[in-house]
Amino acid sequence: MKRKIAILGSTGSIGTQALDVISEHSDLYEAYVLTANNNVEKLIEQARHFEPEAVVIANEKHYNTVKEALEDLPIKVYAGAEALCEVVQDTNIDIVLASMVGFAGLQPTISAIKAKKAIALANKETLVVAGELIKRLANQYEVPILPVDSEHSAIFQCIEPGNRIEKILLTASGGPFRNFSDEELKNATKAQALSHPTWTMGAKITIDSATLMNKGFEVIEAKWLFDVKPEQIQVIVHPQSVIHSMVQFEDGAVKAQLGMPDMRLPIQYAFSYPKRLHSSFERIDFFKLKNMTFEEPDTKRFRCLDIAYKALNMGGNMPCVVNAANEIANHAFISDQITFERIAEIIEETMQRMSFCTDSSLETYLETDKEARKIASSMI
Repeated sequence: MKRKIAILGSTGSIGTQALDVISEHSDLYEAYVLTANNNVEKLIEQARHFEPEAVVIANEKHYNTVKEALEDLPIKVYAGAEALCEVVQDTNIDIVLASMVGFAGLQPTISAIKAKKAIALANKETLVVAGELIKRLANQYEVPILPVDSEHSAIFQCIEPGNRIEKILLTASGGPFRNFSDEELKNATKAQALSHPTWTMGAKITIDSATLMNKGFEVIEAKWLFDVKPEQIQVIVHPQSVIHSMVQFEDGAVKAQLGMPDMRLPIQYAFSYPKRLHSSFERIDFFKLKNMTFEEPDTKRFRCLDIAYKALNMGGNMPCVVNAANEIANHAFISDQITFERIAEIIEETMQRMSFCTDSSLETYLETDKEARKIASSMI
């Protein structure tokens, strides 16, 4: 019987690649639910091709457009944020791919966990914002959280049950500004930031990669996924993006997971775990790899990585504050409202002005997110 998959964020980079995986293994998987926020045309195109049981357009003003476009097909059409939380509770769903961008993915993921659905997690902000809550709920409802981020999938594939992790070596490409001078960084443009050297991703995550905030978020995510301390997570800049991450064990041995920079591989592994399936993805040709280099991240020029470590060490609601401020600053940069260097400044200032709270309830995170966005927005 085919495994039925709900894709939260099907029109984004991860969502579209997940549909590629489903197409390649249509005998094993079915796109059961597809959702989008504003990309109406893409959602309609996907729905007509895959004919899921249901689609959800989060922005309610687009409901009639989607409904009318699909009225000749037996597809249920819903709209709104609440519908996202409700649709993942369908008893027929086997896996929920959480690939919505940002804070918006938190509540639908919580709803899916409470409905005891396996979570293929591509929305790193869920664990950044509410890692303690998510882990508690996953344990309570006995739900597996399978990492989809290439780095965390690599770590997941390297760990050995029963053998203690000494250190996680989290690789980073370094982003498009890795070799920029201080002067060039001051004048960095949106177009330059969106030109990632190795990965094809959505705009938000590509900007986060340029600031190294994406890597900072991955550090926080790794803490919760693999139950390690912040000081056990080391970021290593590896521009070739062939080694996706490594695990060092207490005897000093290091295991690495290698592959071409193709997100379909970790997506497929999350769907098929613990089995591996054949794929048509490009293979590594080691004879074409002229070199693999490793560098220490420059946290003086790219302060967001240090900011993320600071938030993780503080704990409580501070990672939630950082995520909210980053979303505001990231969008402001994309909208040509602030400079590249101003992103880190806004996040730091928001942290300083926010009240620290150790409560790990959803209500606390929702209130923290709201207040931090308000503060960050006031600086733009």
